[in-house]
This record gives sequence, structure tokens and C-alpha cells, in this order.
Amino acid sequence: MKVQGWMFLWLSLFILVVAAVYGVWSKEPVGTTALFLAFGLSLMIGFYLAFTARRVDAMAQDNKQADVADEAGEVGFFSPHSWQPLSLAVGGALAFLSVAIGWWLLFFSFPILLVGLWGWVFEYYTGENQNQ
Repeated sequence: MKVQGWMFLWLSLFILVVAAVYGVWSKEPVGTTALFLAFGLSLMIGFYLAFTARRVDAMAQDNKQADVADEAGEVGFFSPHSWQPLSLAVGGALAFLSVAIGWWLLFFSFPILLVGLWGWVFEYYTGENQNQ
């Protein structure tokens, strides 16, 4: 994880230099702002990865003599099935469609979005998946 942190920190430094050069040469505010925002995002990711790397054990990618098989094992828990993303997608589609059709459609999309969000957050607190 240290390697990824340093890669993003170096990338953020590169993007900062590119943003400064681009801003001076082009005098175009939109691209310059986008590059400075990309610098900020890269810096946040790099800081998070470097900050987290100090608190976890060394991983295989931090060891220069490691093999590919050294990182084998369980990756994590992934939800086997869920209907909540479908309700969130329908609610989000209706919300974005309200821009084109009319703002009244938001009154129908917000309950669908809230039900989907509530169900997704509390999916493993009730029902058959409670103990996972």
C-alpha cells in the first residue's frame, strides 16, 4: 500500500506542475480549474493510502522479493445478491428525468431513492442475511 500512496503523491505533484503551466500558457479557466481539482483528488487518494499504509501490516506489493502467490487468499466479503441497487437506479433515473420532463417528477423519485438507500444501508441488519 505504500507503493500506491507514493505513486499517487508523485502523480499529484505532476498534475500540479501541469496545471500551473497550463494555466499560465492558456489563460483558460475551466481546464485550469479541472487540473487543480484533479491535483486535489490525487493528493487526497495518495494521502489516504500513505496514511493507511502505516497502520496495516506490510503487504506483498511492499516487498520487492515477493511472488504473486504471496497475496493469495480471501479478498473480502461481497454481497451475493441485492435488489437495492435496482431501486436506487430507478429512483436516480426518475430524478434525472425530472430535469427534462418537469420538476414534479422529483416528488415521485425521492421516495423510491430513500427506500432504496435505506434498504441498502440496513440490508444485513434484518431478514435472512442478518448474521453475515
